[in-house]
Amino acid sequence: MPKISVEVPAELLNDLDDHVGEDGKFVNRSEAIRASIRKTLDVLDDIDERQGRLDDEQ
Repeated sequence: MPKISVEVPAELLNDLDDHVGEDGKFVNRSEAIRASIRKTLDVLDDIDERQGRLDDEQ
């Protein structure tokens, strides 16, 4: 799996951390970030589909 490095504003990281850990939805930050990216891509695909911008092969 490729690794990337990004700068994240502290406010976003603090909000993310509220969902990570023993009482959170995610085990660790990496899992939370991957899930967030996946959800964002799904939403963008839905928007593209409604706008007729998706190829039938996807």
